[in-house]
Amino acid sequence: MAAMSRKAITSFGGIAARAVGTVGCAYRGIAREAVDVVVIGAGVVGIAIARELGSKGREVLVVEAASTFGTGTSSRNSEVIHAGIYYPSTSLKANLCLRGRELLYKYCSDREIPHKKVGKLIVATSDGEIPKLEHLLKCGNDNGVDDLRIMDGFQAMQLEAELQCVKALLSPSSGIIDSHSLMLSLVGEAESYRTTFSYNTTVIGGHVEDDFLHLHIYDSDSLRNGTINAQLLPQFVLSTRLVINSAGLSAIPLAKRFPAMNKEILPSCYYARGCYFTLPKTRIPPFSHLIYPIPEDGGLGVHVTLDLNGLVKFGPDVEWIDGVDDLSCFSDRFDYSVNLDRSKKFYPEIRKYFPNLKDGSLEPGYSGIRPKLSGPGKPPTDFVIQVL
Repeated sequence: MAAMSRKAITSFGGIAARAVGTVGCAYRGIAREAVDVVVIGAGVVGIAIARELGSKGREVLVVEAASTFGTGTSSRNSEVIHAGIYYPSTSLKANLCLRGRELLYKYCSDREIPHKKVGKLIVATSDGEIPKLEHLLKCGNDNGVDDLRIMDGFQAMQLEAELQCVKALLSPSSGIIDSHSLMLSLVGEAESYRTTFSYNTTVIGGHVEDDFLHLHIYDSDSLRNGTINAQLLPQFVLSTRLVINSAGLSAIPLAKRFPAMNKEILPSCYYARGCYFTLPKTRIPPFSHLIYPIPEDGGLGVHVTLDLNGLVKFGPDVEWIDGVDDLSCFSDRFDYSVNLDRSKKFYPEIRKYFPNLKDGSLEPGYSGIRPKLSGPGKPPTDFVIQVL
């Protein structure tokens, strides 16, 4: 059934064969195994947590619904290392971004993971945007980002000949990273600490009994071909005292499927789809810095990102998604296609700061889904990390 990545274990059935019994009357006859720690989700957050717990001697099992690590939000993003500018100074986002930025640069340097501190220009393209730019400068300074500098338009355009703006905020410590190489390194180190990865393994819910959390497991391929409801019985049960729910898009829907969970303390979840378009036929990239507009509702605006191979990407936009059901989350049934017609909205946004963008030069790239705690028209909210 579900494949495992650790060399000593080759199949989900291999775990089942070591089952230690059954649990609960409703689940009599269903195989169970007790494990020390379970991390749900093999995105970059889950992998990093597994690596850290493994380094402290914990026996960690990472269960991932997809066929390998990092196939969701962790690989469908701008691959930018942020400086810590946008967030309120007392927020988790600000504190973790600043500390995480330094740790990430050091981790990548020590292990020769491809990355580059290219710097970023946040640009005001009209006089009406200048107060917002100045607010970002104050916010960044309050957060401890000490290398920010406001530039007049002509100064910024001396740095970037293709740029058009009236003022800009330079962030030298922003950068780019090869996210796959980062995750590959984290997986390798986690496995060196005897962490096990079980892919094609979906957690569909769970219950609490005898001071254990019992996770209900289902084979991902079987789940994709069926339906999920509250009465769906698991194929396997994992019992543990410590669970890290880092399931990304399905983290909140999964938490709600634990009957003992107090639903009132769980935040609402919203989903924002974002598309990227590329500029593949340009031999020399038009920009050497990341170029960001003033942030918009739901995101940071359609910005310019460079990857480490020199490919220029524009995005993401914001498309709010309604009516997302549990199965779509658990089985990642989201639509990741990028329609060329969507580029019609990109051209006018990009030309506000890149007026020489030629018609027909954009090609569909990729898309991603952002899980958010605030919906359309609402101010951004902070991270929520709950210990239950």
